[in-house]
Amino acid sequence: MEIRPAVPADIESALALHDQVAPYLVVTGTQLRHRLRDRTVPPGSGTFAALDGSEVVGWASTGMIAGSDPLDGQLRVLVHPDHRRRGIGTRLLELAHANLKEAGAVSARVFAEPAAAEWAAGWGYRQTRQVYYAGMDPRLAPELPPVPPGMRLAALDELDPHQIYAADEVAQRTKPGDARITTRPYADWLAGTWEIPGMVLELSVALLDGDCVIGFTIGNGDHHKVWSQMTSTLPEYRGRGFAKLVKCAALHRAAEAGVVGMYTANYDGNGPMIAVNEWLGYQRLATHAVLICPL
Repeated sequence: MEIRPAVPADIESALALHDQVAPYLVVTGTQLRHRLRDRTVPPGSGTFAALDGSEVVGWASTGMIAGSDPLDGQLRVLVHPDHRRRGIGTRLLELAHANLKEAGAVSARVFAEPAAAEWAAGWGYRQTRQVYYAGMDPRLAPELPPVPPGMRLAALDELDPHQIYAADEVAQRTKPGDARITTRPYADWLAGTWEIPGMVLELSVALLDGDCVIGFTIGNGDHHKVWSQMTSTLPEYRGRGFAKLVKCAALHRAAEAGVVGMYTANYDGNGPMIAVNEWLGYQRLATHAVLICPL
């Protein structure tokens, strides 16, 4: 068994592992090629592979939670079911923790199968809440609700990124979660969100009142499957069905582009967004424990 930093030659086998173990996570070749190509790697961004011969049987990735204060890290560890209980997860977690500590993270967050919670407790992890993953075929989306007079829908690639940045700054500070989000410099947001390969800005939608973005949904993936990573409405516009409107519009765009799978996640207790997703037709696929430990 070889465990080492991942390289581009691992990508195809890593995709097969993700598709078998957790297909709802929407990991694509475009995303992994960007992550593993020769470039300046952001602090805390690491990727590690466990190989049995040439087959990737374990995978770990790490990153910092942008805008968090104090600085928090996050990670994901996957091990093929046939190779568990052999120490692979332990070694990958050690590498992930070391990578985050070196970058200055004071804690680590992971979404894990509930069965792994007891094992993770030995590392100091405690459960704070649950998150569930859901998916749907966008071709089954309901009819688009009416757009209010004086407002308009637009794909994100038709807008100035500053417009989305302003709305996302508010969204990040007010979203449910365990990390305390303060602010993120525009240049960092542009490079780390807007310009990341795999962002499907043409399939992401905003609702505008004049030139102000009052609600938006943004996704990543490809034209086969898409991860809906963030949906928000400005606080003063909430309770008027605008999240439902932008998400429904994004589903229609995805269907027209040939996407057959849309996926997302919600914390249990986030009643408004859960209700939106259920109205749209999302079905629960998996439930994970949200685990956090100090580093």
